[in-house]
Formats: sequence, C-alpha cells, structure tokens
Amino acid sequence: MIFNDIVGSIGVGIILIAYYLNTAGLIIKNGKLFYVMNVLGAAVACYASWLIDYWPFIVLEGMWTLVSIYGLMRTMKIKMT
Repeated sequence: MIFNDIVGSIGVGIILIAYYLNTAGLIIKNGKLFYVMNVLGAAVACYASWLIDYWPFIVLEGMWTLVSIYGLMRTMKIKMT
C-alpha cells in the first residue's frame, strides 16, 4: 500500500465504523459522535482523493464533509447566520 491508499482506507474506515455503530444502535444518527466521525472520515477520504487527483470523489467527500459539519452544527445548536 502506498500513502494515499492508507489515508483513503482510514477515511473510509471511519465512515463505515460510524455507519455500523449507528445501524447497530450503539450511537444515534443525530448525535455528535456520528457527525464528528463523518466529518473526520469524509475529510480524510477527500484528502486521499485529492492526493490522486480524482475529482469525482473530491467533490463527493468534500460535500459529505460540509453536510456533516452542517449536521454537527445543528446538533450543537450553533446558529448559521
């Protein structure tokens, strides 16, 4: 494995763990931990996509990061004005 593969695997792994924990009922889907894991995982996966210059996944993971940040802010009751 090369560096970008390791980085991408970590990012995707974090997202998948968050999904599993939610599906198993171990964390709630609107909880802070779920959103934090999605923000971190998507941001790391976005970085890995940037390393290999693969724009479709840069856009996908970048949007996933932004949507997760929005969800986290709503959960924390941070106003977006």
